[in-house]
Amino acid sequence: MDRRALCFLSCCLLICVISAEIQEHGRTPKAQKKRGLKTARPGEVKPSGAPSGRKPKSDQSQKPLQKKTPSVVATPGPPASSILTQVLGRGHFQKVEDSLSLRAGEPLELRCRGKVVHWRVPVYLEEEGEGRLRIKHFSQHSRLQLVNSTGADTGEYSCWTRHCQDAQCSEGEDHQGKTFIFFTDPEELFVPTENYYEVVQLRSHQPVLLPCQVTNPLAQVTLHREFPPEEIPVDGTDISFDVKKGFTIHRPRASLAGSLFCLASLGGMRQISTKYMLIYINYPSSSPKPTIQASATSVQLGDNFSVTCTVLSEPEIAVDFRWEYPGQKLGRPPYISEWADVVRRKGQVQQEAGSTLYVEEARAGDAGVYICRATNLQGTGTATTRVRVTRNPGVSPAPS
Repeated sequence: MDRRALCFLSCCLLICVISAEIQEHGRTPKAQKKRGLKTARPGEVKPSGAPSGRKPKSDQSQKPLQKKTPSVVATPGPPASSILTQVLGRGHFQKVEDSLSLRAGEPLELRCRGKVVHWRVPVYLEEEGEGRLRIKHFSQHSRLQLVNSTGADTGEYSCWTRHCQDAQCSEGEDHQGKTFIFFTDPEELFVPTENYYEVVQLRSHQPVLLPCQVTNPLAQVTLHREFPPEEIPVDGTDISFDVKKGFTIHRPRASLAGSLFCLASLGGMRQISTKYMLIYINYPSSSPKPTIQASATSVQLGDNFSVTCTVLSEPEIAVDFRWEYPGQKLGRPPYISEWADVVRRKGQVQQEAGSTLYVEEARAGDAGVYICRATNLQGTGTATTRVRVTRNPGVSPAPS
């Protein structure tokens, strides 16, 4: 009996130990799962529209901000060095992109980081003065606020600051920021201007901008001639379009002279821009490079001589000549003739323009330096030469 009792007690003890272990292992996964949920919940990120449990009341105040989060994350922002940010709400900022679209009437608030901040806004707002535009400077940043915005406020907004240390100041990419803001207006596809017609010089060697800016970057814009009515092709090489600037004529030519305008289309709406009256000017590629030559570098008293100044340039380029000569001090009137001829040099057609200064009955006071100044729309070039006046033996000196 003693042996059986001892065996029975041993079996009972073994059963208790196994039961305790099973019970312990059964609890552990539940506890770990519970701890895992508690740890993951604060940092949990869910896709937009994913089902979830009931949120605390405090989360409801963040609802408007949560709606804006996907657009901020999905759209790449400017470099991290930008000092310009847009204020979306109290304590909520986002770095500005290269361009931004707001509806006309919406307020705009920008913040620029720096101790001494300078702003640049569209000329329209600069001329308006204080009113809708308000700028306030703080110790570490500056704030720009625009209220009652209109389509005319469309343009570039930028700020910059100088970083100074040990009496040395520097400017760099990390000290400036800019963005182009479209204030979309369903009634105005083009940024309003005061002029119905605008005269534009179409210079032969310089790109020309037709600033027909739109208030909505989605508008389709084409370039047209008024008389005869036709659309002008835009190939991106001779003529290109930038939604922030307008049409740029990279290779001006006389055939584009006349009245042009831009046509914008969006949805079922169409509008025309200011009309641009283009005047073609055959513009020089550089300032004149005159050459000068006297008929004789040494003349005798009483002889006649001349000094000629010539300029080679593109055809139909106007050149003005001006002389400085020793006889001016004596009150001698100038005798000058000018001309312009078309010549062929090295297979190219060029214009040779010239001016000749005549001096009759040379006097001692006519000796000295002769200066020719040739001027076109690009600048002035200068050429000089010297003439000596000698006495002929056996001839009495002429009065000076």
